[in-house]
Amino acid sequence: MSDRRDFRGWSGAEPAPCWPDGARLAVSFVVNVEEGAELSIGDGDARNEATYEIREEVEHVPDPCMESHFAYGPRQGYARIVRALEASGARATFSTCGRVAERAPWLLQDIVARGHEVSCHGWRWERHAHMDPQTEAEVIARTHAALTRACGVAPVGWHTRSAASVNTRALLKAHGGFRYDSDAYDDDIPRMEGDHVILPYAFDTNDMRFSPGGGFVQARDFSDYVIGAFDRLWAEGATAARMLSVGLHLRIIGRPGRIAGLETVLAHIAARPGVWIAPRREIAARWAEMRGTKA
Repeated sequence: MSDRRDFRGWSGAEPAPCWPDGARLAVSFVVNVEEGAELSIGDGDARNEATYEIREEVEHVPDPCMESHFAYGPRQGYARIVRALEASGARATFSTCGRVAERAPWLLQDIVARGHEVSCHGWRWERHAHMDPQTEAEVIARTHAALTRACGVAPVGWHTRSAASVNTRALLKAHGGFRYDSDAYDDDIPRMEGDHVILPYAFDTNDMRFSPGGGFVQARDFSDYVIGAFDRLWAEGATAARMLSVGLHLRIIGRPGRIAGLETVLAHIAARPGVWIAPRREIAARWAEMRGTKA
């Protein structure tokens, strides 16, 4: 009996390491840029965003408080994050919503000027699960076009906020401008679907766990957990291909009480040989080059 869901994965036949210069592990830092794309009645959306440091939804009227929380990201958090990355010579992927590109193109231009990747994170910071195919195709195209205009270079990657639709990947392929997507959480190894690369993402090695109930409180909670994951995958990478995704947010890890967690992670990784820190576009390109067949 066939199953629409794949629980076998590589099924004991995991691919050998294939990263540049014999690296054991590919590390991908993903900085989510969502500020200004969160749901806001003040921006004409049907409702306000309800989740930040606490959950509190203001209904039917604009919510200046929530907007102010999100504004911390570009005003302060961004500078701390890029300073930490640059101190370690690390290049990241900035997964960016389309509405951010329209209201803060200067931010995206600075990201590109620093040598980082800008990829697509939806038009608004919202799920796609209930979108009809035509609407979703329009959202994908609008986001890709907005980031291209702001950056001067076309994005090649996509990641939906948590819940993609059953049509998302097919629509990305039909669009034609995407090399990879990150709408998967099921592996530590990339894979191919035709000539399209799937780069799994992770919610555990992610600063979103500073949210209430997420388990992270102190900066060291983040660094201890991420370093534990890094050390295990680095060891496994001696015999099999491994990739670590570290998820960051301007308004979360960019806070003064948390940024030391990222700095500690970066210093730990920099001290270990055999590691390739790269934007996701480069990881996808390498994977397609080395294993460009259907998986």
